[in-house]
Amino acid sequence: MDCSEDRAYRLLNEYSNGFMISQVLFTACELGVFDLLAEAPEPLGSAVVAARLGTSPRGTELLLDACASLELLTVETRGERAVCQNTELSRTFLARASPKSQHNMQLYLSRTTYLCWGHLAAAVREGKNQYTKAFGVPSNELFTAIYRSEAEQLQFMRGLQEAWSVHGGAVMAAFDLSPFPLICDLGGGSGALARECVSLYPECRVIVFDVSEVVRMAKKHFSFPGEEQVSFREGDFFKDPLPEADLYILARVLHDWTDEKCSHLLARIHHTCKPGGGILVVESLLDEDRRGPLTTQLYSLNMLVQTEGRERTPAEYSTLVSSASFWGFQFKKTGKIYDVILVRK
Repeated sequence: MDCSEDRAYRLLNEYSNGFMISQVLFTACELGVFDLLAEAPEPLGSAVVAARLGTSPRGTELLLDACASLELLTVETRGERAVCQNTELSRTFLARASPKSQHNMQLYLSRTTYLCWGHLAAAVREGKNQYTKAFGVPSNELFTAIYRSEAEQLQFMRGLQEAWSVHGGAVMAAFDLSPFPLICDLGGGSGALARECVSLYPECRVIVFDVSEVVRMAKKHFSFPGEEQVSFREGDFFKDPLPEADLYILARVLHDWTDEKCSHLLARIHHTCKPGGGILVVESLLDEDRRGPLTTQLYSLNMLVQTEGRERTPAEYSTLVSSASFWGFQFKKTGKIYDVILVRK
């Protein structure tokens, strides 16, 4: 093969083997490799890792070697023995004890999202999510599909909390929210983004509005005593009366739904929103020509296999909010995966 063919073939292999790479990451998380190494006082050899995790020596050695090639671990030779430890990436984002750990999100991707992506071809043919094929769950029961068990619901909520530990500060600081003393985070889950908000704007109060199952789990597993600025209220934002507020946060919400349902929700918010108030939309935005970013394009395919929505361009969000009579469309790039839109009533 000539140079161009060789590069093309290498690229093909990189793409076709991508699922193997994600499975190495997911498996190491599930088995507790990064937690074990984070807790160990010194680097460990594969035999010791296998013994402590209760895994096979051969399989553990192969897994650790692959993790090292992926820059998830570093390996050094001491005498005749190879020992490994976490890289900065693993220490920061994969060890559960880290304040920025993404461990639960990796497990959710492995146990739920990955299985849906096995039916991507069917999703493209049919234009709908694949929970029925992947899990035997009716595709119109989105909440039940995402939360097939209490354990999975808790893991998903922890995964979202982990995402906001990385992105929350940037999205809450994108615009000055101090003019909005009362904020309502619709579909706010565990309250992680609400806590980021009040840490930046101590004068603000935030109501987290979510369905009863999520609020119950949030109060049980995520609330903190004495947290007076963040409160929880139960309800379905498509059906039930919305709390009155100066600003409504829609973070990773609109991408779950069709344009019709988004318009319905935005109209409901406009009806309840105080004059001069607004909406803060937090989403991963596609470029206007829809040619990138690749991460957002992949997220949009994920919306296809897991929900009924999609990722959108700034212009598409502008059309949605304008149709609900909001004005003054502004959006800011944060330099991270999620960007921010602000509109006013």
